[in-house]
Amino acid sequence: MAPRRIKPILAEIIAALDGIANATADKTLEDFRRDWLLRHGVERGIEIISEATRHLPDDLTALAPEIPWKQVRGIGNILRHEYHKTSDAIVWTVVTDNLPALRVAIERILDAADQ
Repeated sequence: MAPRRIKPILAEIIAALDGIANATADKTLEDFRRDWLLRHGVERGIEIISEATRHLPDDLTALAPEIPWKQVRGIGNILRHEYHKTSDAIVWTVVTDNLPALRVAIERILDAADQ
């Protein structure tokens, strides 16, 4: 895929990651559980990230082998179709433990797309 077509996808991912980071700054799991709007906003951001990563070509995702791309791409389906089974604690762990590393990886991919 041409770099011009990849950059908007990467920008969407970065925007969603930043939005989630800003919304959850100084929040706890209990805050997340109690705040319907926060929880649903974060879940929507993760859905956007999940869907956008489906459009990244393999040669770019190969630049970040530490990221479990299959799981990143799959979590959106879980949030959309099995929302009634979704664990707040698991979503919170994704936010706090996994999304920061994903942001670093997306920045690396963006740098490569600029080449």
